[in-house]
Amino acid sequence: MKKDFNHLQSLYWVFTQLCNDDCDHCYNDSSPFGKRISHDDCMAIIDNMPDRIDRIILSGGEPLADIKLLHAILDKIQEKYQDATQVMIQTNGDLLNEEKLQTLIDKGVSRFDIASIDRYHKKAGSRLMELADIFESCGVVGTEKDPLIEGEHYLAENSLSWGYWGASEEMWLGGNWARGKAMKHDIWMKDPDHNFCTILSGARNFLGGYDDIPNEISIQLWRINPCCPGTHFPMGDARKQKVSEVLNRASKNFVFKMLNDGEPLKMGLELGVSEEEAKAKNDELKNICLYCDHFLKCNKDKIFDENGVMADVEEVQG
Repeated sequence: MKKDFNHLQSLYWVFTQLCNDDCDHCYNDSSPFGKRISHDDCMAIIDNMPDRIDRIILSGGEPLADIKLLHAILDKIQEKYQDATQVMIQTNGDLLNEEKLQTLIDKGVSRFDIASIDRYHKKAGSRLMELADIFESCGVVGTEKDPLIEGEHYLAENSLSWGYWGASEEMWLGGNWARGKAMKHDIWMKDPDHNFCTILSGARNFLGGYDDIPNEISIQLWRINPCCPGTHFPMGDARKQKVSEVLNRASKNFVFKMLNDGEPLKMGLELGVSEEEAKAKNDELKNICLYCDHFLKCNKDKIFDENGVMADVEEVQG
């Protein structure tokens, strides 16, 4: 596990849930009426981010639907990190044009991921060739490689690039995660044997210690999470707490250590909940995220204090 939580490889930040689309499978309830946080909150969150981050991924919602706030965030990131941090944007691409793209490049964005090239989004991928022309006009190179997986050398060699992906029946439709509109429309994945903790965007390695997937955390608006879907209770509030301090606290908490290992069924071992009991409940709920929610709700008082601060191993066992 990492020792220095003031350095992260990757931070995924949903700074807005405002979106021009209203997809049935959106796990974080993004829509034209999606939740937003204030400019001041966003500035405070950046102040509370670790001193060193290899890459920051800005997502939504639709980042370009909240473009004034997006520009302010990019300016603040540039002020804090200069060119030491790779800035990426995930967008559905619907609102992108040459002028907006050039402004984003000028403000330090060097990677663009179009996350809507599928039949489930409003445009159903129909803008792909138009987007390709827009990117080409601004000198952005198209690639099928994933910069999160390829790592630092790939990013250094391809300083301005774009790629695309989308939902499928197997992946991301319904979010797979039992969250948001996927839950409302009953299209979440009902498969208790699928351990979402172990995949990219899951909790595994959010505290470090593994080399096969990036060391990444998620901030949903202000909620500091070990994974993109987020735990039922967040690890902390990025508006008020230093992210590095929250992660240091999590590294001493047995529940979050098990999530870091991608072993959610072992979260309760220190609390007397056997792996067999956890598996039986997970089989009943049919989704590991729902089991995680259930476990945290049932054991909140043992995991967090009255202020929502995580207890460490010694405090719980003592």
